[in-house]
Amino acid sequence: MNQIILASQNKKKLAELSRILAPLGFSVITQDEAGISDAAEETGTTFAENAYLKAAFVAARTGKICVADDSGLCVDALGGEPGVYSARYSGEPVDDARNIRKLLGALEGIPEEKRTAHFVSAVCMIFPDGSRIEAEGRCTGRIGFAPRGTGGFGYDPVFFMGERSLAEFTPAEKDAVSHRGASLRKLAELLAERAKEN
Repeated sequence: MNQIILASQNKKKLAELSRILAPLGFSVITQDEAGISDAAEETGTTFAENAYLKAAFVAARTGKICVADDSGLCVDALGGEPGVYSARYSGEPVDDARNIRKLLGALEGIPEEKRTAHFVSAVCMIFPDGSRIEAEGRCTGRIGFAPRGTGGFGYDPVFFMGERSLAEFTPAEKDAVSHRGASLRKLAELLAERAKEN
């Protein structure tokens, strides 16, 4: 099984990537498991730029296949915010519950039909020869009025698809509809094509 280093220390993100990439013959470890404790500065203005910066940072230090995901929430009524600042929307240190409180406060008084939003996930995989493959996925929904559910992470408890929040989906259900599931399936297709070419 080929090993890939995830340019992140997020164990929940690791679990999602592992579920989707394991059937393709890849095991995934976090960058701290690979001995990299520092992280790239996320100075990009798009999710794709930040994914590349993170993957390139770890690839340069390890010489191994590295993958990074940069993802976030874009809320239409807020002009696309929090966008690339989703994780640090309410400041440092990163705090999901505080981010959700800030988001719900920003949307106070906004009716349900105007609370539309989408998640974006950009993934970048960099190989030891410097080549890379990139993919993007998204899923659309709306922001609820209060958190619901105990699964997932980030903004999942307030991101509703139909009558349920993403935090109420099982991991398999979430993988089937989520932005990260979509981007990783595209990445998997590109990986399979690359393997045929090589």
